[in-house]
Amino acid sequence: MDSSGKGRWRSLIDRNHGTAGGWWRCLVGQLELVTGSLDAWTGSDREEAVRLVFVCLGNINRSAFAAAVARDLGAECVSIGLSTSSGRPASQMAVSQAGQMGYDLSQHRATVFHDYEWRDGDLFLAMEVRHLRHLLALGMPSESIGLLGYWSSPRRIHLHDPHGLSEAYCATCFTLIEAAVRGLCSSGAVSIRGAGKRGLR
Repeated sequence: MDSSGKGRWRSLIDRNHGTAGGWWRCLVGQLELVTGSLDAWTGSDREEAVRLVFVCLGNINRSAFAAAVARDLGAECVSIGLSTSSGRPASQMAVSQAGQMGYDLSQHRATVFHDYEWRDGDLFLAMEVRHLRHLLALGMPSESIGLLGYWSSPRRIHLHDPHGLSEAYCATCFTLIEAAVRGLCSSGAVSIRGAGKRGLR
């Protein structure tokens, strides 16, 4: 591959997956999906969720944005981080990108997993397969965990962390997350209090 070809490849990876590692994890996640090893955590064959619990690492980008979208649609939700400190604000890039899409993250403050309080009817929505496995290791019930990217269009099991990456990838990531939350909330698997500001059109 010549230098121009490599440049185009890097640009494609940067915009769509963030990093080569993000591309690889995406590929592995899609393979796990098609082979059936993730069947327990995908689809709508579960009891109706009352509250959505969006999960990522820092709770300052992906899960924070997912909660903003769900709230806008009228779903009861919270967001948490598996490796963070409670009280951290959303990243500046997340605030900016969310604002461009019509969502306000300026008042968001992170919550670490250990400060989260479980409720009956909670459904964890993980951004990555490794987050799912982390939740299982923490003792969370398997039937109360799902992979958010399953409901995205196009389907993207691995929603790679945009933190510290390009604005172009953050836009891609947040677009996928918005589609996933809307897909989940229109699937009948979630209790919706009302139409929300945007509805489920």
